[in-house]
Amino acid sequence: MKNQCFFNMSRYELLENWQKPNCRIAFPYYHGNPTHDEGSRKMLATIRKHHEEIQRIQVSCRFMEEVILDTGIDRSKVFLIPIGVNRRYFTPTSPERKVEVRKLLGIPRDAFVIGSFQKDGNGWGEGLEPKLVKGPDIFLQTLEILKADIPALHVLLTGPARGYVIAGLERLSIPYTHRLLDDYTDIGRYYHALDAYIISSRDEGGPKAVLESMASGVPLISTKVGQATDLISHGENGFLANIEDSEALAHWTTKAIQDSTSRKAIIENGLITAAEHDYDNQLMQWKAFMSGFIDT
Repeated sequence: MKNQCFFNMSRYELLENWQKPNCRIAFPYYHGNPTHDEGSRKMLATIRKHHEEIQRIQVSCRFMEEVILDTGIDRSKVFLIPIGVNRRYFTPTSPERKVEVRKLLGIPRDAFVIGSFQKDGNGWGEGLEPKLVKGPDIFLQTLEILKADIPALHVLLTGPARGYVIAGLERLSIPYTHRLLDDYTDIGRYYHALDAYIISSRDEGGPKAVLESMASGVPLISTKVGQATDLISHGENGFLANIEDSEALAHWTTKAIQDSTSRKAIIENGLITAAEHDYDNQLMQWKAFMSGFIDT
């Protein structure tokens, strides 16, 4: 790679085994709260020591922007560009489309369906050990609260290593549907079956589900993590709750169900937010990122 420009999608590959580069290097750094993430502390220490040899870092949210800047790296090298969405894969749902997809998945037509589409178990097996940073325990606590008020509650899961959540749903006697997808581009239709999407994480850089939900016309309820904190205006295009606050997550989910006026506004405003962060609308941000990196 001598005398080349190298954007490595894996910060781990670069920072955990640092070698003096003979090319220009750049990479994304999406998440990793150093307060409780030892791995991130070590990688940030590498940036602190070698920041002059790094040309560009992409961060997806303001929190990580400040974390990276605390290493002493020059501000001109750090670019805040959210993880975008490809709206060719995510389109607004409709009542007719919802009925169609639920029929295909075997979900009752009149169920109230909550979505959770991200891996939240450790490893790539059954995932019986929870990856707590993703908040699967908080997700289950939220559903337990919701169950008391929503008898027709149903959970739609995708992704591998969901064993911890599945075991919890069975313990709570909450019906669920779980599908593994071979092709990421298929996930758009699963959003079409939903009434709401819950993000219960403790730490995130995205997640992608923020803009995917909005682009699909699905009300989003999230903890204050990653770009969810930056992109969600509480009560306008989604709802925000404090980290680990399952009661607030349940409260705002209920609000999204029962308040039809609020729901309509959230969906409409979410579609606008998703459009703003479509990949095509991020071209100028990436042009600024590459300027001075791939040219002199």
